[in-house]
Amino acid sequence: MTPDEFWHILHAVPDVSALTYRLYHDEAGQLLFYSMERLPGNYIEIDAATFGRSPSRVRVVNGQLIETKWRTVNKLTPDAVGTRCHPKDIAVIVSTQSYIAWSKKIYEAN
Repeated sequence: MTPDEFWHILHAVPDVSALTYRLYHDEAGQLLFYSMERLPGNYIEIDAATFGRSPSRVRVVNGQLIETKWRTVNKLTPDAVGTRCHPKDIAVIVSTQSYIAWSKKIYEAN
């Protein structure tokens, strides 16, 4: 190989494109998947740290990534087992009369 051939081969190497991290989403902004590939569909470019974490509770709103947080709500609901309370006043606990049993339910939402 001559030096000219070497330099010609060296300069013929294609440029490497920069890495891009993408979050693909549907029309409503719901997460579909994360990828570094160029695929068809709606996407936004994200940074490497977010791509590394790949959070699942996210939405895309106006082209911006929004991370949602879980809210925990505690509610008293009638149940077959639980604290026996007077049918007309939940603050009065009874043991032998007619009663409604109440228990605490935990609901999580974002």
